Amino acid sequence: MSRLLSNCIASCQRRYIYRWTCGYRHQEVRRETCRRESLRSAPIRRPEEEPVKTLFEETTLEEAKQRIADLQPNDRAVWGKMNPALAHCSAAMEIALGRPSQPRILLGRLLGPLVKKSMLVRGEPMRRNSKTEKSCFVTDERDFFAEKQRLLELIERFSTGGPALCTRRPHFFFGTLTPVEWATLMYQHLDHHLRQFNA
Repeated sequence: MSRLLSNCIASCQRRYIYRWTCGYRHQEVRRETCRRESLRSAPIRRPEEEPVKTLFEETTLEEAKQRIADLQPNDRAVWGKMNPALAHCSAAMEIALGRPSQPRILLGRLLGPLVKKSMLVRGEPMRRNSKTEKSCFVTDERDFFAEKQRLLELIERFSTGGPALCTRRPHFFFGTLTPVEWATLMYQHLDHHLRQFNA
C-alpha cells in the first residue's frame, strides 16, 4: 500500500514539474519572440557622428591658420614641395571665392557623388594623388613667406565673407556645392596639404 502511494505521489510530482517546466519554457519562448519582433520594428539608432569641419567655424578657422603659421621653409615634406603646395592651396581658395575654373570632368560626374559623401558628409580625409583642377597646378618655385601670407589672407577673406562671398560656380569634380560644402571642402584640402608637411 505504501509503495503504491509512493508511486502515485512520485507520478504526480513528475507531471507537475513537467507542466511547470514546459509552461515556463513556453513563456520564455514567447518573451524572446516578442523581444526580437520589437527589435526588428524599432528604428535603427546610429551613434551620432562628429560634425565635419568647415572654414565658416571660428575654431576650425583658427586651427587652420595656426597650422599654416607654424610652417617653416625647412620643414620636411612627406611628398611634394612646400612653396608650390602653398601656391596651390591659394589657387583653390581663389576658385572657392569665384575665380572661373575648368568645366566639370567626366570622372567627376561618375564618381563625384560617392567621393562627395565620403569627404563632405562623413569627413574622411582627402587621399593623396586626388584629382586636381588644371588651373591649380603649380610647378615653379615661389617665395615661401609671400605665399604663406597670401594663403592666410585668402582663408580669412573666405571665412569672414561667409556664404555670401562663396562661389556659385560648379566644382570641376563635385559639381554644384552649397557654401557650407565649399567651406568643408576647402578645410579638407588645406588639411590634406598641411598633413603633407606634418603640420
